[in-house]
Amino acid sequence: MPAEPSTATLLIDGEWRPGPTAFEVVDPATLEVVAHAADAGPGEALAALEAACAAFPAWRATPSEDRATALRAAAAAIRAAAEPLAELMTSENGKPLHEARGEVMGSARMLDWAAEEGRRADGRVTPGNQAGPGLVLRTPVGPALAITPWNFPASMLVRKVGLALAAGCPVIVKPAEQTPMIGTELVRIINEAAALPAGVLQSITTTRPAEVVGALLDDPRLRKVSFTGSTEVGLGLIRSTGARLRRTSLEMGGHSPAIVFGDADLATAAAAVSAAKFANAGQSCIAINRLYVQRGALEEFLPLLLERVAALRLGHGADEGTTLGPLIDFAGLDKVERHVTDAVKRGATVAAGGRRWTGEGARPGLTGAFYEPTVLTGVDDSMLISSEETFGPVLPIYAFDDDEDALRRANASEYGLAAYVFGSGLSRIWRAVESLDFGIVAVNDPAPVRPELPFGGMKNSGQEREGGSEGIDAYLETKSVSVRL
Repeated sequence: MPAEPSTATLLIDGEWRPGPTAFEVVDPATLEVVAHAADAGPGEALAALEAACAAFPAWRATPSEDRATALRAAAAAIRAAAEPLAELMTSENGKPLHEARGEVMGSARMLDWAAEEGRRADGRVTPGNQAGPGLVLRTPVGPALAITPWNFPASMLVRKVGLALAAGCPVIVKPAEQTPMIGTELVRIINEAAALPAGVLQSITTTRPAEVVGALLDDPRLRKVSFTGSTEVGLGLIRSTGARLRRTSLEMGGHSPAIVFGDADLATAAAAVSAAKFANAGQSCIAINRLYVQRGALEEFLPLLLERVAALRLGHGADEGTTLGPLIDFAGLDKVERHVTDAVKRGATVAAGGRRWTGEGARPGLTGAFYEPTVLTGVDDSMLISSEETFGPVLPIYAFDDDEDALRRANASEYGLAAYVFGSGLSRIWRAVESLDFGIVAVNDPAPVRPELPFGGMKNSGQEREGGSEGIDAYLETKSVSVRL
C-alpha cells in the first residue's frame, strides 16, 4: 500500500491532502484506534467541486473506449490488492475476512461491468418524416457526488464510481465516517491505476456529513447525487433540493421479507435463509428481516434453520473460523435489544440467541457491540420488529396458511427493496414474483446482487437503479435532436 500519512485522506484536484483536523477510526470488535482520517469541512468539499467542474469538459470528451480501458486497469489493480484491502475493511467494519474478500472481488467485477456499459451508452436515430430525421443523444449529467455507507464500504463505492466515470462524469466520493480508510484506499488505487486526470475522481472524509454535503447541495454546479444509506437521510436529501432539480439516486432502507412455501427444498431454504440473514451480522439493506414459513412446513423447517444458526461463530473478523462479527456500534446494538425485548414482551419465543455476547472463548479484548445470532418464533404483526428494520442478527419467523396472506403481509411495508421466495412450483413462484412490490426478488437465491442486474428499490426504499444495463442511465441525460433538411 502507498505510504501516505494516514491523515492525508482528502483527494482534491489530484493531490492528497490532510484536513484542518483529524478523527479516529476504530475497530468495532475491540474499540481500538486503527487509523486517523482527515476531517474535512465545507471549504474542502467546494474545492473538490471546483476541480470536478474544471475536469468535466475534457473527461466527457474522452472516448468511451479510453474510459473503459482505464476502468479495466483499475479493476485489475483492485484484484492485485485484494488481500490487504479485505484486511483493511475488516479492521474498520468488523465483518469476517472471507466476507470482506468477497466484497473486494465483487467490486472489481463491478468496474469491469461499468467499463463495458460506458461503451454501450448509445442513443438512436428515429425514422425520418417530411422534415427530416431525429436523433436521441446520451450525454453525461455532470459532476456527481457519491455518498457511500459503512456496511458495504467497498462495493457501494466502486459501483457508483465506476458508473459515473464510465458515463463521463467526474465524481466526488464521501465515504462513511465509520469506514473512511477502505474508501480512501480504493479511491487511491482507482485514481492511480486508471491514470485519471486531476479532478475526475476525488474523495472527502469527514465527521460532519450534513455540513459537507449541504455545502455541495447548495451549489447548482453539482448535477448528480447517488446516495446509499438510511431512508431518513435519503428523504432529507430529496427535501433539500428546494426549488432546484438535481438527478438523485437513492438506495435506502429495507425490511426484506422471505417466503418459504411448503413445496420448497427445506434444507436448501434453511441454508439460504441463514446466509441471507446473518451475513455482515444482519447489517445489510437486503438482509431478510421477516421470514414467513407455511405453517405445514414450519415444524420440519425450524430445526434445519436452528442447526445452521448454531454453526455460526462470533468473533473478530480477522480470526479464522469467525462467521459473525460485531455490530458497527452500540446504537445498533441498543436497537437490536429493543426489538427483541419488545417481541418477547408481546409473546414471542427466543428459539436461539437473544443476548449480548461478551467474547467467551474468543480472543481477549472483544469489547465491541456483539449480539448472538437470534431466531424468534411466535412473532406477530403487532411487534416492533414487524414494522421497523432491525439491522442486526435477529430473525423473526411468522407462520402463514395461504399464499395470498403471505404476499399481502410481505407487501405491508413502506419499504420495497428486496424480497426472497423459496419454493418449487413454477406457477406459484411466478405469481409471487409478479405480486411482490420490491425492486429485487430472489428466487431460491440468498445472494441476489450481481453487476449485470439492476439494484434498487420501490416505495421508500429508493429511486433509480445501480448496476445492470439500467445503472448507467442515472449518470446520463437524454437529448432530443430534431433535424430539418
